[in-house]
Amino acid sequence: MIIASHPGETLKDELEARSLSANQLALALRVPSGRITEIINGKRAITPDTALRLARFFGNDGQFWLNLQTQYDLYMTEKQFGQRIAAEVQPADAA
Repeated sequence: MIIASHPGETLKDELEARSLSANQLALALRVPSGRITEIINGKRAITPDTALRLARFFGNDGQFWLNLQTQYDLYMTEKQFGQRIAAEVQPADAA
């Protein structure tokens, strides 16, 4: 299993590299500052809306931000439920 970090860590790194605060980013994205702070602190997921805003600001792709979120979500689900799912669900060729 690949260990995935919360996308807020990547966002935090991007802000630090540009010497920007969460509040400055929130103003630029036209979102509440709490949204950015919660993402950075790993308390909130990146939504498609936020992904598009981040992509526009940083000059990358919204899919980049959504992929980070999806990788993290899958990692956390595997960590929490992976063993149970493996016990409950049989592969198609083993059924």
